Amino acid sequence: MATQKPTLGAGALFNISFGFFGIQIGFALQNANMSRLFQTLGASMDDLPALWVAAPLTGLIVQPIIGYLSDNTWNRFGRRRPYFMTGAILAALALFVMPLSPTFGAPLLFAAAMLWVLDASLNISMEPFRAFVGDMLRTDQHSAGYAVQTAFIGAGAVVGSIFPAFLEWIGVANVAPAGELPDTVRWSFWFGAAALLFAVSWTVLTVREYSPEQMAGFDGEAPADAKQPIRLLAEKSFASSGFWIVLGLGVIAGVSALSLEKEMFLLGGLLIAYGLLSMIAIIMARQGREANILSSIIGDFAGMPAVMKRLALVQFFSWSALFIMWINTTPVVTQYVYGSTDPTSTAYNAGANWVNVLFTVYNGVAAIAALALLPFLSRTIGQVWTHSLCLTLGAAGFLMFFVVRDAQALLLAEIGIGVAWASILAMPYAILASNLPQAKLGIYMGLFNVFIVVPQLLVATVMGTAMNLFFPGEPIWTMLFAAACWLIAAVAMVRVKSAL
Repeated sequence: MATQKPTLGAGALFNISFGFFGIQIGFALQNANMSRLFQTLGASMDDLPALWVAAPLTGLIVQPIIGYLSDNTWNRFGRRRPYFMTGAILAALALFVMPLSPTFGAPLLFAAAMLWVLDASLNISMEPFRAFVGDMLRTDQHSAGYAVQTAFIGAGAVVGSIFPAFLEWIGVANVAPAGELPDTVRWSFWFGAAALLFAVSWTVLTVREYSPEQMAGFDGEAPADAKQPIRLLAEKSFASSGFWIVLGLGVIAGVSALSLEKEMFLLGGLLIAYGLLSMIAIIMARQGREANILSSIIGDFAGMPAVMKRLALVQFFSWSALFIMWINTTPVVTQYVYGSTDPTSTAYNAGANWVNVLFTVYNGVAAIAALALLPFLSRTIGQVWTHSLCLTLGAAGFLMFFVVRDAQALLLAEIGIGVAWASILAMPYAILASNLPQAKLGIYMGLFNVFIVVPQLLVATVMGTAMNLFFPGEPIWTMLFAAACWLIAAVAMVRVKSAL
């Protein structure tokens, strides 16, 4: 006889999501400091998108795979927890080694490689955490569970973002000779490694996952139909596969013909690779091959529920703006507010540290909004309109960056961005967790995160071309692009309601 999952108290909600506190410290250190690190090691503004491309590329590859594997993992260590711990250990090693980049023979190349390792490892830990809330909580607690998770994300990002400024405040050197990292950055990364391991270990040790037998006995937890993706693929034609291949070839041909940035080669290669993989998956499905990781990922991607497809469009534009912000906030603030583009100057490093403060504010606002504002708005106007409103407030924040040149005034912009960030981290996942098959939450959350990663890849590959073509040496225009993206996402959110 099917039963409901038990209602969990505040302590259990804390334990389930505390690991995300450490994961977000790692992401915050990465987001706020990698452009600074790359520029310190000699990278130009034009190099930044190519160096940052490692982060979204690893997410694109890792998240669906880890989602599929964690759905199908059951051993004495649990279902999701083995991935939490594996990712945390690898990410901590990358955080520890990253500040040592200047000591290696090719420091810029080494730093880019470590960013690749760091982002892949953080994704290994992070992706199962999204499904973990759905695993452990009943449907009526999903909103609360993701709100607590968002609060920890905000709190972790506050700690990670403010730590370099805190170290400077207590006397740690914030300026270093050319080609070397300041001690504030080095010690922040080492602190982040320790905090990440501690927080993830806490969740792993304090939460006991439900067994397969228990999961099967809960309402709405029927086993997934492993053959469904095979049936969907067997019915597909090769036309869609051919479209992606032709599109990729066109992008590659356009790089030389139109003098586009070299990062576009990567975008073209990814489009061709997806087309080829989907073609292979269709052939295997028509041959009656058993379900496997490729057919499951391609098949479930093709058969996404309607609500997920509409939310995917919202995610695409939401995360386009975020990646623009993470890459360009440091260049924008240091150049336009502090008046320096020289990474060895006192003004540049003061501006870079102020970016950490700005990121601290928006993450702090997100942590508060997740627990105090979003639940109230959701009850009052519903999840869909809440998310649309929050994205609009965030767009207003980006517009302030475009017109304001006062460092203190930019704190007000971060309030709107923080409210939007809280909603981005909570509302789409709460909607999905309540409207997707519970037995396949891992793979669906992994596929949903593709629409976080793809816009980041596009920003990393296309934004450089657009900026050099229309606004060379003027990164301030990226903030206008970011505002437009969030306004489009706010409008697209309205379509989600009809699919619920």
